[in-house]
Amino acid sequence: MKLIAIRHTRVAVPAGICYGQTDVPLADSFLKELSEVQAATAGLKVDAVFSSPLSRCQTLAKAVFTHHPIVQDDRLKEMNFGQWELQTWDAIYATPEGRHWMNHYQELPTVRGESLPELHQRVADFVHELSRSTHKRVVVVTHAGVIRLLKSMLENQSMEAVFSNFAPSYGGVYEFEIK
Repeated sequence: MKLIAIRHTRVAVPAGICYGQTDVPLADSFLKELSEVQAATAGLKVDAVFSSPLSRCQTLAKAVFTHHPIVQDDRLKEMNFGQWELQTWDAIYATPEGRHWMNHYQELPTVRGESLPELHQRVADFVHELSRSTHKRVVVVTHAGVIRLLKSMLENQSMEAVFSNFAPSYGGVYEFEIK
């Protein structure tokens, strides 16, 4: 099965802010970025479209895949950063717990949020369920963290390598194979 993952477009949040599962609005560049996503997916035949329920993904999914029902799935949400949501990464790193988490992000949860292993389990559950379907090609409109985990799982790359060397772009379209 082909899985086409699309990251939401830019958000109206200053650079350097951790926004995770906060439902933030899209940036003014949405229409330009939408046309780029539409061009990248023109003629794409899909069996199903899944999306994170956060509005930045829903808006893009509905605008690109106008003739498909959009299935919302909580497992496609970005990581929950708990009390760090809407803080700057610099302010988070300036705290002892923030610095400790950033040095051990692969196993520790965020303060009152979730851990990367918990996010990994959510995404793995979604992929496992999808692999049992009869679909040949599906689209997921989601977030950078989810796309990185899809790449890790479906291309057998370590999470460390993916988080160090792969940064999904806003409005980026990525194709994976579920075997």
